[in-house]
Amino acid sequence: MAKKEKACKHCRMITSEDTCIYCNVNTSEEWFGFVYIVNPEKSEIAQKLGVRINGRYALRIR
Repeated sequence: MAKKEKACKHCRMITSEDTCIYCNVNTSEEWFGFVYIVNPEKSEIAQKLGVRINGRYALRIR
């Protein structure tokens, strides 16, 4: 059975781990919507979210 996806409460990165691999903050199972960031240096959305690493990010986290 696949692990449930969770989102980091700090950086918004989506992962299946209980703790974010990038910032060591607890993750939440309650998140909504996501965006793929491919080129954070040129992405206006990445700049708004404060994203610096390629990946999948939650738009809203509880």
